[in-house]
Amino acid sequence: MTPPAIRSGTGAPAELFFEDLVPGLTVDLGTVTVDGDEMLAFARRFDPQWYHVDPQLAEASRHGGVIASGFYTVSLFMRAYVDHLLSRAAADASPGLEELRWLAPVRAGDRLAVRVDVMGARPSDARPGLGTVILTGTMLRLGPDNRPDQEVLRTRFRGWFALRPVETNPEATPGESGPPENGPAEAGAAEVGPSESGPAEAASSKGGPSEAGRPSAAAGPVVEQRA
Repeated sequence: MTPPAIRSGTGAPAELFFEDLVPGLTVDLGTVTVDGDEMLAFARRFDPQWYHVDPQLAEASRHGGVIASGFYTVSLFMRAYVDHLLSRAAADASPGLEELRWLAPVRAGDRLAVRVDVMGARPSDARPGLGTVILTGTMLRLGPDNRPDQEVLRTRFRGWFALRPVETNPEATPGESGPPENGPAEAGAAEVGPSESGPAEAASSKGGPSEAGRPSAAAGPVVEQRA
């Protein structure tokens, strides 16, 4: 019997599970371009410090122009994380951040490459059916040649992910199948009496469980692991 589908972070059926998020795995979260109008609107609403919202003051300062709020930058990371990983993974929730660092200013028009690296993973003792995954997220500004120029954000956090469900075969119901065609007497002789073919064939007929009764192997990860 197959359990009900487990949902991804966006509600679709999940295709990645805790077992797929192995230490050493790197997941490319794509590239984002910083929208200047959105950057300013975010700062005016949530972080209205002058170097985030006042072009004249920012231009005359050591910043040389308006820079993004760090919380706007981490919001861009979060959106990429949802779009490229949580939308596919059996994500439950996150117990929180362990590190969040803004390593360089971010400005309108910057192109930022985003990724996460799996640093550790273990089944959760407190939440049966879930595993805890430790991840490091990074954002790197790309230069004109489309190569990484500077790391602008690094964060280390934990996420809970569901374990892959195991498919089980229902137990056979007694009496479902009728007696063998040879009748009860011959069937009983086959079970308790010596075989006419000798002990070797009798032992062969009592071999291990049928392959059809074993659970199917779990599917491997669909995210490619980088060296």
